Amino acid sequence: MVTLVVATTIDPASINPANELLAMPGWLPGPPLQEMKSFANRDVRLLQHDRSIVVEDDLDNRWEELTGEVVDEVIFFSRHTAVSNRPALTVHPIGVPHLRDGEVPPQGGKPGWAAPPSPRIGPWLRLLKGIAQSHNLVPEFEITLEGTHHGPVTNKPTLFLEIGSTDEYWRRQDAARVVALLVWEGLAIGGGNDVGNWNREHGKNNKVLLGIGGGHYAPRHMDIVLKDGVWVSHLLSGYSLPMEDLNQSNGETNNKGIGGSWKEAIKAAYEATKLAFPGGEIIAHLDHKSFKGWQKNAITGFLGEQGIKIGKPNDFY
Repeated sequence: MVTLVVATTIDPASINPANELLAMPGWLPGPPLQEMKSFANRDVRLLQHDRSIVVEDDLDNRWEELTGEVVDEVIFFSRHTAVSNRPALTVHPIGVPHLRDGEVPPQGGKPGWAAPPSPRIGPWLRLLKGIAQSHNLVPEFEITLEGTHHGPVTNKPTLFLEIGSTDEYWRRQDAARVVALLVWEGLAIGGGNDVGNWNREHGKNNKVLLGIGGGHYAPRHMDIVLKDGVWVSHLLSGYSLPMEDLNQSNGETNNKGIGGSWKEAIKAAYEATKLAFPGGEIIAHLDHKSFKGWQKNAITGFLGEQGIKIGKPNDFY
């Protein structure tokens, strides 16, 4: 079983952390995947390509076909952009589960799809915060989750590590170093135990947070995930839950009268989470303040129909 780490040469926020990681001991050249370079270090494989990070689909399957090695997880280095231009280091799962057939994903992926979320997302967010603090990037850089969004298509547990939010920060070598150290330590490439290993660690706490609602940076979900031992899966921000009240004229509030692709998004995220966290107790955490009354009623009713438990913050510890 190998971990695939992916970078693109056209993005400094992607290739710089990759180069920092390759500067650490033990790397050897690996076989090329089509025109992509690869490097190997223990059970980690680093791929470099020359295209947008969100368009190279199925790299996990393609690597398995080339080498016969089974890919256990995929990690991407990328840039983050934000209207605020605030410097940030972010971690997030990927997918566009709210899009319907025929809709064109603006940043890769395929409609209705959500990748299995990497179990490392929560533990690595906490590790990232510690490494960033020790390298004096905090408070200049915000350390945060992001909601589930964009591609590329993958089939194994996946996470994105991003540097934001402008060219000045994408090129910051200290930020690139911190991201590389996160992967080096988080995967235990230099030895010891890796961080966020579900198979080894979930016996202490098998509860998994499925975030529903809120803004892109999921502040109310973040408050929980920053606690030690909390696992996190998909984070469906409000924009990933398109809802339309079709019953405004007659006052009905059951979820069957609510249009939009919100049900499909929740289902896809939940099914992907079950794949990534075998044996886990998946609990939905709602950002209640982000919903109107009819939206909250519809979502809670649908979660009940699906047998998905709704939890309060203390239910995850």
